[in-house]
Amino acid sequence: MLKHPLRHRLYLQLEPAAWGYGLSPTNWIICTLILLSFVGAILETEPSISSGEERVIRVLELFFSAAFIVEYVIRAWVCVEDRRYRSPVLGRLRYLITPAALIDLVAVLPLLFGVLGAQTLMLRFIRLLRIARLAQFGKLSRSVRYLADALISRRYELSISMVLAATVIMFASILLYLVEKDAQPEAFGSIPRAMWWAVITFTTVGYGDVYPVTQMGRLLAGLAALASVALVAMPTGIMAAAFSDAMQRGRHELDDEVPDRQNKENKNKHLDD
Repeated sequence: MLKHPLRHRLYLQLEPAAWGYGLSPTNWIICTLILLSFVGAILETEPSISSGEERVIRVLELFFSAAFIVEYVIRAWVCVEDRRYRSPVLGRLRYLITPAALIDLVAVLPLLFGVLGAQTLMLRFIRLLRIARLAQFGKLSRSVRYLADALISRRYELSISMVLAATVIMFASILLYLVEKDAQPEAFGSIPRAMWWAVITFTTVGYGDVYPVTQMGRLLAGLAALASVALVAMPTGIMAAAFSDAMQRGRHELDDEVPDRQNKENKNKHLDD
């Protein structure tokens, strides 16, 4: 297939992998539209803001949806620039059933179905996933990869801390059930009910809607609260170590890339001379 100049330029602007590093100006605009659409969908749920502004909200949503439809059609047109989808018909069909294209399709479904408003609220929120797809290359993807690798390397420590936390939560739930079930049958009348208190306590949220009233129950609750501090600190420390490893690895790779880039530039300069 002959390379179409306009199609090729649009492909470079729209496809993150083709742009090579970071986001292209066009994808920056698309990300901005996605964020504005997302914020608009959130504000739409507040009656004091949306009341009396239904027409403005509908016009804005029509604008966003129309922009995403145009983008979707252009992406389907330019996808043949990718060698995986070279065929004008079959190639485009293969592209349209890829996860990335399906996410793009979800972004335009509200307008395609002719339905806007609360009925399509979740579909409009899914648009936010497109930012992750558009930003999968460049600094962000590299940082995410470093972090994922660091977390994988700490998976055994994280698993142990989670199992330990689940075990202590279960024991605390059983003890509070035995001590408080007669005094508060609605709150501690069963182990699953007591687990609500245990989970809220161990996550240090502490809603205060459920709490022990007996002396023994309060003693056990105090011990459980103290144990929760240590158990929450364990995965926090593991995650902090993983973040540190990810940052150090990123710095080392960047330091290694600088001499390689300079060597390539010197080699190209020598060849030109």
